[in-house]
Amino acid sequence: MNFLRRLSFHLWYLRRPPWDSGIVPPEVVDYIRTHQPGRALDLGCGSGTSSLALASAGWRVTGVDFVPRAIKIAKRKAKNINASVDFLVADVTRLPHSLFANSYDLVLDIGCFHSLSAEQKQKYLDNLETLLAPAGTWLLYGFFKPSENTSPGLLEADIERVQQRLTLVKRQEGMDKKARPSAWFWFEKG
Repeated sequence: MNFLRRLSFHLWYLRRPPWDSGIVPPEVVDYIRTHQPGRALDLGCGSGTSSLALASAGWRVTGVDFVPRAIKIAKRKAKNINASVDFLVADVTRLPHSLFANSYDLVLDIGCFHSLSAEQKQKYLDNLETLLAPAGTWLLYGFFKPSENTSPGLLEADIERVQQRLTLVKRQEGMDKKARPSAWFWFEKG
């Protein structure tokens, strides 16, 4: 992610980012409903909406975002509902060593991975493979980009690279608010 794009994320959090609806996606709600609580890591957690939903369901949650204001908002929301979530400011491609002390039953990514460059996606996947517990799940949501250019988005090649490391359990196609092809992916570590 280049400097201007990173700056734009910081600026969005001075107001309300368009992606921050405050609504927990139904895919996350379904996952919570059908799985026993464990340890979860929310990469690109933003203001913490999904992290807080997981914590409210008994999960031990760590939420990570590189925008300090997003984490400040998330911490305030957690305090307001008396939820215990460990929110921290960090780059998802350069995570603090302390996160690697545990493995995670669930790693959640709603719109973070698709914003990374090809090199950053590789670093992210290296971390992900280490962080996921055996049989752990990676729930990923992202939109697709039309071609391999500098704009954010997923390519089918990204998904193929992931499938060299993790097993694809489910893929649910859709369209995002801007009418771009998007999908939810459910991967498991074998």
